[in-house]
Amino acid sequence: MKALITSGGRGTRLQPITHTQNKHLIPIANKAILHYAIDAVVEAGIRDIAIVVNADDDEVERAIGYGEAWDARIRYIPQEAPLGLAHVVKIAQDFIRDEPFLFYLGDNMVVGGVKRFVERFENGGGNCHLTLAKVKDPSRFGVPELRGKHIVSIEEKPVHPKSDYAV
Repeated sequence: MKALITSGGRGTRLQPITHTQNKHLIPIANKAILHYAIDAVVEAGIRDIAIVVNADDDEVERAIGYGEAWDARIRYIPQEAPLGLAHVVKIAQDFIRDEPFLFYLGDNMVVGGVKRFVERFENGGGNCHLTLAKVKDPSRFGVPELRGKHIVSIEEKPVHPKSDYAV
């Protein structure tokens, strides 16, 4: 299994902090947010990682390196413009190929890590497992439209959210 981690975007909601620093590198307890994502991926047994970055900025690559600190292999995929999560997967096709992959939003911290989700996917079948969280203000996130237990669409930062969940 591979991991695809996002670290692009402009971080406009965190301005002025993000005028000088990528939001994924903002420290929480003296550790960059993105480090928590990489730690979780490696803890789940995944060592082949691609991080999608803003094409015009090498700050993440300089700060993270190529995986030596995690005994992993990290490569970088530039994204020319923030065109949404589906676009991230599209531009990563040469990395993903036909292999299963964990898609991790690099500015998220998953309590308890992602190992249990990876194991559930590997043991439970299915083509895709998507983790959702119930939130107070879904219009700030990617929001799924649900029909029963099935996700039929996802809308990024909707004005009128179709559920109280965030991707």
